[in-house]
Amino acid sequence: MRILAFALILPAVVFGQDTRKVTEPAIPPACVTLEAKIGRAGLSIAAEDEDKLDTARIQAAMDHCPAGQAVVLRRSARREDAFLSGPLQLRRGVVLVMDRGAFLYASRNPRDYDYNDSPGVCGTITEKGHRCKPLISGEGASDSGIMGDGVIDGRGGETMLGRKISWWNLADQARKGGTQNVPRLISLSHCDNFVMYRITLMNSPNFHVGYDHGNGFTAWGVKIYTPERARNTDGIDPGRSTNVTITHCYIHTGDDHVAIKGDVGAPTTNMSIVHNHFYSGHGMSIGSPTEGGVSAIRVSDLSIDGADDGLRIKSNSTRGGLVHDVVYEDVCIRNTAEPIVMDSSYSAHVSNALGRLPVFRDITLRNVAVAGEGKVSLEGTDADHRLGIQFDNVVFDDPGAIVVSATEADVKVGPGPFNLKVTGEDVKVTGSPGKGAPNSCTGKFVDFPTEY
Repeated sequence: MRILAFALILPAVVFGQDTRKVTEPAIPPACVTLEAKIGRAGLSIAAEDEDKLDTARIQAAMDHCPAGQAVVLRRSARREDAFLSGPLQLRRGVVLVMDRGAFLYASRNPRDYDYNDSPGVCGTITEKGHRCKPLISGEGASDSGIMGDGVIDGRGGETMLGRKISWWNLADQARKGGTQNVPRLISLSHCDNFVMYRITLMNSPNFHVGYDHGNGFTAWGVKIYTPERARNTDGIDPGRSTNVTITHCYIHTGDDHVAIKGDVGAPTTNMSIVHNHFYSGHGMSIGSPTEGGVSAIRVSDLSIDGADDGLRIKSNSTRGGLVHDVVYEDVCIRNTAEPIVMDSSYSAHVSNALGRLPVFRDITLRNVAVAGEGKVSLEGTDADHRLGIQFDNVVFDDPGAIVVSATEADVKVGPGPFNLKVTGEDVKVTGSPGKGAPNSCTGKFVDFPTEY
């Protein structure tokens, strides 16, 4: 695979619901530069290099780098371009930089990712799962980041060492029962003011980026690519956090492009998802955990092309809560099976708790254009926990090809056009659609910036 060089022609400032003034990041000066010692073999590394781990020298460099500086991984003068690593720990104030042409590959050995209290579990299926260390983790690593034009590859589709299946194969096997124990690519907790900039992430065995319990997260110009078939490979999942901006990103994955998680523990609020392009995947999602509440979310200037789901809020009676003050504006969707999904009975990842009923209200779709056939779901929970949603200039190019499922919903239409007929059990439609031009999608659908 060759990553194309392309120019980011970006505004200097991004405005949205994030209360910060978010500007294009800058890569800090290097405290140390490490050169690659192995070379790639095709799209990965050769079998004879699988034991040549760079974990210790990368970790030592980050441990000794002063705050405000970066550890840079780059190609060698002899043209070696690959690093191989097991789990790495980010440090406060220190940025990991992948230079253009450099590749950081995750070890395929499950034993490298075992926790001390559960040896031998990573790479297996258990009842609860999630017993593998991530490739890159940050715990309290505020004011740090991951930047550069290089690539971090989780190798989820490659066979695990000592096993006959890949991480993704294991996830498929878990459909029959239990949960796979596989690594996430990047997991961040209590990392305030964290920045991801221009980095390419690929082939994670599980979620690519998880951000939890933080104040201030920016993903700018990040590219994420994983095949559509790769189960549970979410792109970027922020939760229990505030002041989050995801902008100028390109995401092609096997699960949610972005999934805002509203678990109990801290507010999930003030997030801006602006100027992004999504491809295969399960959509711009909120949920499924919403019991802690989700609010003040703004999604704008988004294209979704060839996905399973488009704009999606999901929860159920075991993990539901209030989701409100959510606005989707200037969105273009095409060739997407379910372009709009408000799902209060989402069945995945249920717990034993009951009575945590989801409520979705103050949801606004404005200047949204949908091309192609598909299904629209507008489902409240019950008569006391109704969906409240407004459609203002939401236009389908072929409304006759859209199946609508609606129940326990208060639907407001206008003042702009809306050309879908919404009916269903206990559905109330108010307002009148007006006249006007549909949202323009000229130039909105672009190719993913990668060449193979």
